[in-house]
Amino acid sequence: MAKAPRYLCRDCGSSHTVWAGRCDDCGSWNSLEESDNQLGHFSKKLESGTKSSKNKGMVVRSLADKIPPAEYVPIGIAEFDRVLGGGIVAGAAVLIGGDPGIGKSTLMLQAASLCGQNRKVLYISGEESVEQILLRAERLSQQSPKLEVAAETSVENIIAGVQKLKPSLVIIDSIQTMHLTSLDSAPGTVTQVRASSHLLMSAAKKYGFSVILIGHVTKEGAIAGPRVLEHMVDTVLYFEGERSQHFRLLRAVKNRFGACDEIGVFEMSGVGLREVDNPSALFLADREEAIPGTCVIPALEGTRPILVEIQALVAPSHFAAPRRAVIGWDQQRLAMILAVLEKRFGYGFGKQDVYLNITGGYRLLEPAADLAVVIALISSLGNYNVPANLAAFGEVGLSGEVRAVPQPDIRMREAAKLGFAEMIMPKQKIQKSAKDNLHCTLCSDLNPLVRRFPPIKEEETHSQAAFM
Repeated sequence: MAKAPRYLCRDCGSSHTVWAGRCDDCGSWNSLEESDNQLGHFSKKLESGTKSSKNKGMVVRSLADKIPPAEYVPIGIAEFDRVLGGGIVAGAAVLIGGDPGIGKSTLMLQAASLCGQNRKVLYISGEESVEQILLRAERLSQQSPKLEVAAETSVENIIAGVQKLKPSLVIIDSIQTMHLTSLDSAPGTVTQVRASSHLLMSAAKKYGFSVILIGHVTKEGAIAGPRVLEHMVDTVLYFEGERSQHFRLLRAVKNRFGACDEIGVFEMSGVGLREVDNPSALFLADREEAIPGTCVIPALEGTRPILVEIQALVAPSHFAAPRRAVIGWDQQRLAMILAVLEKRFGYGFGKQDVYLNITGGYRLLEPAADLAVVIALISSLGNYNVPANLAAFGEVGLSGEVRAVPQPDIRMREAAKLGFAEMIMPKQKIQKSAKDNLHCTLCSDLNPLVRRFPPIKEEETHSQAAFM
């Protein structure tokens, strides 16, 4: 009798006996795919292995046990090591994802070449031949005596090769091309990705090498394959950036051996990726002098302050429903800020199109940008000039209050270092040394900004106003 088919969710990996449009476990739509009933095979194998074992029990340790601290081995690229927390730990599994053509393979080949100066590194590609890898390495001027490359998609062959070569670092490009010959499903399916990742990570912990897995992403920007893959690995990195821009961001969203939300900044060139030592100067390179609708936010990514320019354009709308276009920020948060300005302070955005842009293709995630967004919006609405040496940060609440944000001292020092003279910020504890060379305006609500950027009546023309 033929076995009934089973369906696996490609997002969470849960098993279902019948197909449905929505996964009951994670809520994803159209994510169920037919499997070859491998789960039942694995369950029976595990069950028989448990019965035949000698019940040795678990090995437990106390938190009071003394163990040597984890050794961070630098990759050789300072920005990459910063995101990892100082380097990669032996036996750790790192997953890096990004859009096609963003530079994942380029970054990994450069990292493998630099790391291969002192340690044995194995670069395995399932998408390119060895000749193509060598041609790319020649174009990037990457040569390393201890870097070895291979074109392989069989996980069994990879593990056998690792046992023979005994590398310190293994790079898999990409995990969606890997497969186990014992499974009948095609490479890239939930079963293959999950089983291949599990075997590679188990081998890494058993033999003591580190493994970096390159992952494809879906059109929504998430790493393709089962969501459980991100839970299995120790570190999850996203390599992002706009194709029209020349710089890239490496962002950590999970890290068991370091801080999350750290970023590394790279510049794409004809000979590969270059590190950017001062990203604030890069994002503010084309900043104009004293124009309406702009404000600088000293954003904080992990432990690194980065100054980014926020631009807003408010123009009369010719449609019944005004447009709200946002690039690099949360559109729902923009709607909230506009509602606060209209309801609490009398600014008329109801008949205006609003466009908000974070320059340079940067993506702001923290609510500390609220105050800078407010200044950009109301200065564009009233056509007020904003001085080029002014910066602002702070979270805005629904009643118009300005709330404190983390690490104000670091933000202020970075702004002062780049020549900013005035800072608009919430009332919170700051060190006296952070105020050096800065005129600070402390706000508990938005009323100080309303006095400096008074609302203009709709019947009045938008004349150029001086910012006092």
